[in-house]
Amino acid sequence: MNSGYKKILLAVDLSPDSRIVGERARDIAACHGAEITLLHVVEYVPVEPMGEALLPTVQIEDELVGRARQRLAELAGVLALHDCPQWVETGIIKTEIVRAAQRIGADLIVLGSRERHGLAILLNFTEDTILHAAPCDLLAVRLQ
Repeated sequence: MNSGYKKILLAVDLSPDSRIVGERARDIAACHGAEITLLHVVEYVPVEPMGEALLPTVQIEDELVGRARQRLAELAGVLALHDCPQWVETGIIKTEIVRAAQRIGADLIVLGSRERHGLAILLNFTEDTILHAAPCDLLAVRLQ
């Protein structure tokens, strides 16, 4: 018999709305006695060279990851999730979320979802792709 969720992957973009998404995941975890793993993916986009002054690609990526780790730790503090694993990955957001869910054996992924209009409806979106690729349930928290 399934006694509810035990491993929750909380995927955040570190926008101000991440707190809302995190609160939802935290509340579900509390109800089910589940563990939460926090994840942020730095989707690295190479910068076009503009001259010799451009920082090496690796240095830019390291700085983005370092900043993301700091902001993820701050979010964990605000949500009182200090003891939860905090992962910052680099790559394609959709791929890394599914990979992380598989790695921890998640039975729920929680992420934010924004309302879409016009042409945006026709494009391929993160939560839609994850819904079809995820090894578990997905909760898309509706954001304004």
